[in-house]
Amino acid sequence: MQNQDHDSTHTTQPGLALRKTEIRAIICFAAAATVGANAFTSQPSLIEVVLILAAFSYTLISYVFLKWIPDDKFEITFNRLSTLDAAFIGFVLSAVQFTMLPTLLFIIMIQFNSLIIGGIKKWALDNFSFVCGVGLTFLFWQPQWRFTADLSIGIAAIISIFTYFCAYALYLHNSIRRLEMNAEKTLNETTLHKLRTYKLSRYLTPSVWKAINEGREDSLKTERKRVTIFFSDIQGFSSLSEELESETITALLNQYLTEMTKIIGRYGGNIDKFMGDGLMVLFGDDHTEGLKADCVRCVSMAIEMRKKMKELQNTWYNQGIKKPLRIRMGINTGYCTVGTFGTSHYMDYTVLGTHVNLASRLESAADAGEVLISHETWSLVKDVIMCRDKGEVNVKGFSQPIKVYQVVDFRKNLGQNQSYFEENAQGFSMHVDLEKIRNYDKERILAQMKFVLDRIKDKMM
Repeated sequence: MQNQDHDSTHTTQPGLALRKTEIRAIICFAAAATVGANAFTSQPSLIEVVLILAAFSYTLISYVFLKWIPDDKFEITFNRLSTLDAAFIGFVLSAVQFTMLPTLLFIIMIQFNSLIIGGIKKWALDNFSFVCGVGLTFLFWQPQWRFTADLSIGIAAIISIFTYFCAYALYLHNSIRRLEMNAEKTLNETTLHKLRTYKLSRYLTPSVWKAINEGREDSLKTERKRVTIFFSDIQGFSSLSEELESETITALLNQYLTEMTKIIGRYGGNIDKFMGDGLMVLFGDDHTEGLKADCVRCVSMAIEMRKKMKELQNTWYNQGIKKPLRIRMGINTGYCTVGTFGTSHYMDYTVLGTHVNLASRLESAADAGEVLISHETWSLVKDVIMCRDKGEVNVKGFSQPIKVYQVVDFRKNLGQNQSYFEENAQGFSMHVDLEKIRNYDKERILAQMKFVLDRIKDKMM
């Protein structure tokens, strides 16, 4: 059996270190000393000698007993034993015929000790135990109040109880100092953990970090969602990295990703991952404003990225990078599997599915500075954003050609410079791209449009 040293942390504090077991022993010793002082004011009888031995034996045995109690059971055992102490004190006071001074001192000590240890409930229990201890003595003798001016009986109680209060004050002082030191240590650790948490949050996607920080890990479970996926990378970045120093490439890439991340944040996108100079962004996974709004936000983000890239080109040119860097982007919308994937030791929150692959293939098929979107995405944004029909393209991993569109700009921004016109209605569909019309086709197209316009007017009459 292993000896348990309760409240061992006290020994690390400077000055006198006291444990609760030792302070409790002082109470019991004070009661035993009071019995002894009362007995030796005259010739002690056999019964009084037995009481003295029993009082001191109770003090010693209970003290040793607490030393061997396991840590997980110490508090409940200590509280129960302190309640038994109240009965023991009641028995002792009855044995000394309720001498006025010791009785008042011990009653005050019981009130103080029970309230500071366990509050009102413990106070009521201890006082009940005290009354029971007094009542137990009526089985052996009839106690009486004794008024005496002889201090020899009360002096032991006075000294012991004075020692108890001083010891408890020292114990509380050390406890308060320890709590203050622990509070300061906890504050320092909390500050350190907050700093580490902030650093860690930079390596996780906002949706994952927010869910973990708010205790909503269940929201990261795998499920099917209709989301919009965005891919981008810098064309020719690999060849440029061979020409420039690593420090220059690192600074350039960090500046690019910083600016792109700001734009993503403004449009409410969720960065899935960085892939070197590439980006994968999701819309509609954790926060959605509706499928159409998500698509518009995604394509709007791509348009702003393209404009921002032109600004960065001038900045990099002034820094000595003559080769212009341009990004290509691909966007697709569809049902995907969104959630956590991996092992029990490492998990990744991402999105999987055919539509993810298609978005990646569109990005690869795009020219420099071009944003390619699928037919599903185009159908949701066409009334807000002007797009050119690029026909069908063959992409790796898909057996059938994919209908794609090139993003031009917001319709509201085109104005007099608008070169692409699109209109769809019941029985009517028009797509006009002025930049692709050849000069030798103009007359034929105008004649055809005039003929159709006349027929429409005739139908309206």
